[in-house]
Formats: sequence, C-alpha cells, structure tokens
Amino acid sequence: MELKTKFHGDIEVEKNDVITFEHGIPGFEEERGFVILPFEDTPFSVMQSVSTSGLAFVTADPFTYFPGYDFTLPESVVNGLAIKEQKDVFVQVIVTLREDLKESTANLQAPVIINKVESLGKQVVLIDNKYTSRHLIFASAAEKRGV
Repeated sequence: MELKTKFHGDIEVEKNDVITFEHGIPGFEEERGFVILPFEDTPFSVMQSVSTSGLAFVTADPFTYFPGYDFTLPESVVNGLAIKEQKDVFVQVIVTLREDLKESTANLQAPVIINKVESLGKQVVLIDNKYTSRHLIFASAAEKRGV
C-alpha cells in the first residue's frame, strides 16, 4: 500500500507492517493504524499514522538510553495485545526532539508496547511515579559514560 508520510515522503509499505491500536493512542483515539519506520543513520524511528500523513511521532528504544528502565505490564494489556512470550514484544517511547539535542526528552511514563507477532499495539500509561513524560535522553547517556 502506498503511504504519504510526514518525514519519509511517499513510500510503499506492506499491509502486514501496519500495527493496529484498537483504541488509538491517548489524544489521537481515532488513529488506529501506524507503521514504524527507521530514521536512517539515527537511533530513532518514526511511528507514522497510516491514515493521517501529517501525524508521526519520533520514537526510540528506551533500553538504549535507559538500561535500567523496567516496568510490569498490567495483565489486561498482556491479554489485550495477545502477548504470549516476552520476545514477541517491541517497546518504543515517544521522543520530543529539541533544536538543542541535549534538551530532547523521552516519555518513559507512557511506553508504546507492540506485539510483533500479532501486529497489535498500545500506548500504556504506567501508574508508577518513578517515570515521567520528560526524561532527558542525552543526559542519561552522558551519565552512563561517566561524563
């Protein structure tokens, strides 16, 4: 299927690459289909709506920047996404890129959980006060390197 995208122009994607979000994502409940597209030569991806070309979220693997990131999914999410094995789960977090990259943040409070086998996704708002919606990405990377 041909897809008009915010950052990649017009591209061709396979229908089985579309991830279904049964209830959309918070704030965009009507948006039910997304694809994950790599941002070439960066550690980031784009979660692109398949129905609204101008709607795309920059995402990243949270474990790359926050190796201690840990949470437990509610059983209702595990069941709703038909997750059978942990290896079938792909986790992304939405990133807010700033002009000064050092100020870019990741939303660790609401990860995007994807069942790769079933192509089902859900943005889960964690009921845990240890994470916020604005964790500095590159500050964490500098701390890991001892900078």
